[in-house]
Amino acid sequence: MPVSAPLRVAVIGAGPAGFFLADKLLSQTDRPVTVDLFERLPVPYGLVRFGVAPDHEKIKAVTRSFDKVAGRPGFRFFGNVEIGQHLTVDELRRHYHAVAFTTGAQSDRRMGIPGEDLAGSHPATEFVAWYNGHPDFRDRTFDLTAERVAVVGVGNVAVDVARILSRTPDELARTDIADHALEALRHSKVKEVYLLGRRGPVQAAFTTPEVKELGELAEADALARPDEVALDPLSEAQLAREDDASEKRKVEVLADYAARTSTGKPKRLVLRFLVSPVELVGDAAGRVRSLRLVKNRLVERDGGIAAVATDQHEELPVDLVFRSVGYRGVAIPGLPFDEKRGTVPNVAGRVTGPDGAPLPGLYAAGWIKRGPSGVIGTNKPDAGETADAILADAAGSSLLDPPANSAELVAMLVATRQPDLVDWAAWQRIAAAEAAAGKAAGRPRAKLTRVAEMVTAGRTA
Repeated sequence: MPVSAPLRVAVIGAGPAGFFLADKLLSQTDRPVTVDLFERLPVPYGLVRFGVAPDHEKIKAVTRSFDKVAGRPGFRFFGNVEIGQHLTVDELRRHYHAVAFTTGAQSDRRMGIPGEDLAGSHPATEFVAWYNGHPDFRDRTFDLTAERVAVVGVGNVAVDVARILSRTPDELARTDIADHALEALRHSKVKEVYLLGRRGPVQAAFTTPEVKELGELAEADALARPDEVALDPLSEAQLAREDDASEKRKVEVLADYAARTSTGKPKRLVLRFLVSPVELVGDAAGRVRSLRLVKNRLVERDGGIAAVATDQHEELPVDLVFRSVGYRGVAIPGLPFDEKRGTVPNVAGRVTGPDGAPLPGLYAAGWIKRGPSGVIGTNKPDAGETADAILADAAGSSLLDPPANSAELVAMLVATRQPDLVDWAAWQRIAAAEAAAGKAAGRPRAKLTRVAEMVTAGRTA
């Protein structure tokens, strides 16, 4: 296609990867580009709005840069539009030169153990989405009369869940936690929270700032077991080999927790390592009453350090379990999907078909491209790689060939299919309403948590 002709790109998913991709495309000067950003929900920001913990407001400041992207010429936002319902992948291919999918990893991985579906056993993703006000999960219920809770996993999401359960209602009331979650947590009976890691402290996925924060909670003691924090030879070698100051500090923080004794705070947050759940044990009513654990030891395997079960077991009394053992993408009708990896098959962001060859005009970025790894900022270079692929393919004339007037046609088509379309101006009205309600309560924002409420707030008076 001629370099002077605008390159029209549809980006599916308005989370960090989608905005980083739009930014890279719109900020380059080699050729004119327009970006239409589609989002299933009426509101943008994806993981930043629905995944970042409410007591981590500073992390959400990245949305200011996303707002600047939305202000660039050539950007349009189509909120409350679901691909597969309001538009198909084939229809997108008929209206754009390139279609990029940045839909993240929306579902959880299962532990695959007996009792996993007992009442009181939940994916951590659902709890996070619930307290963050995601419309799909705002009506979930969690039995917070439970006194003992196990969080399986030691990634940052698991740490977030443990920390939110350990916060006081007054601490949470200063955040943008969803109103329904705040009210439920006000009546929480949780006294003990266990974070369970299958490997050792060195291999734990949480960051040093995250684990350090656990030791600063107003009404919860952060503790660990000395025998589980002590490093085995493999972990010592890994720590020396990587020579990472942050990792060393993480181990020091955990050693400090292991040396602590309870100070009498109302709650205890206990970090456990080298243990794996093998069964959830239920009571006569079918509710979780304990978690059976196996003790692990570390071995070298395939160039890394793996956990291997021993013959030592224990039963941990718990009433509520959240699993946070990995996440996976969700298939989109009309798009190839790797069921095993939970991602869209691709090479450097170019979506590939069954034969491994790139499919013209289809791209992926973010977690749906590479799997759930890294932090929010990791998506920036990842999206940059995909943007480079799109621009290189445009220069080589290997993109799709939509009609010249597709920009107007697709807007008309979406408006016909989805009368409750939310554009960027409507989102700004939603955001203003949330900010005003939050200010009145001394909070950053008071989130709207139902789609109908969002759509109503987005309409002009």
